[in-house]
Amino acid sequence: MTTALDNYHARLLRVLDYIDAHLDQDLDLDVLSRVAAISKFHFHRQFAATFEVSVHRYVQLTRMKRATHALAWNEAQSVTDIAMDAGYEAPDAFARAFRQRLTQSPSSFRKSPDWSSWLSAFGPLDSARNKLMKIIFDYEDIIIREVPSTPVALLRHRGDRAKLPQTFETFRAWCKAAGLAPETGRSSFMVFRSEREPVNPEDYSMDICVAADPEISVTAPMQRAVIEGGRCAVLRYPGQTNNLEPAGLFMYRDWLPQSGEEARDFPAYVERKLVPVAGTQAHEVVVELHLPLK
Repeated sequence: MTTALDNYHARLLRVLDYIDAHLDQDLDLDVLSRVAAISKFHFHRQFAATFEVSVHRYVQLTRMKRATHALAWNEAQSVTDIAMDAGYEAPDAFARAFRQRLTQSPSSFRKSPDWSSWLSAFGPLDSARNKLMKIIFDYEDIIIREVPSTPVALLRHRGDRAKLPQTFETFRAWCKAAGLAPETGRSSFMVFRSEREPVNPEDYSMDICVAADPEISVTAPMQRAVIEGGRCAVLRYPGQTNNLEPAGLFMYRDWLPQSGEEARDFPAYVERKLVPVAGTQAHEVVVELHLPLK
């Protein structure tokens, strides 16, 4: 029964990965039910029952989220083009849906994004994916390896997580200007210095970094730092995600106590990098959670 359930959940997670990778294509029930290998007459009910959001709404939210990224970070793309990419035939319809979801017009969001509303609007996406994340980890998924020290340019975030998108916006802009964007193959890091949701939101603390060789000039608001090398337990996360809490819980709560290992006095961190897919021009995001060990 456990194997059958795991296989079933894996098929539904495959649908989420497919949606992420094919937002510009037709994502109707016929297509997605085939990806899941589930009858289309039952697929939409099973999807909604599992993720607590309909497949249609999930696709809409995912496309809308991509649209917010384009508005915030791609000034060259017009609002009309962004609306079309999000699946709307007219900018007015896109503007109404955008305002309903984020309480701002697209043009207002482009000038001054309200990231608190953004987090609230797209919470269901993280929530849906996390419904099944807890079942996918196994002790054999974690490997211990010697990790080299990595010089980085670092940007500190201190305070409410609702302000994280603004910090990431600053980080991305600096990386782009410095020629260190993800497309260059550079690894980026997030060093977790507090709980994901501390009792006092202002106690949230995280460092955002990008690999930067010593010869690279690091200017404000970034500062030079080093991701310490040494032995690490490493867990590769399946697919792209912004919530690594399930993986962190598995490592700390389940794996570490039975492993005989001890955590080193350095925070857990995640490394992300774009790697080419063999035989294609596409890239995939590799996400690895590191737990430093003594």
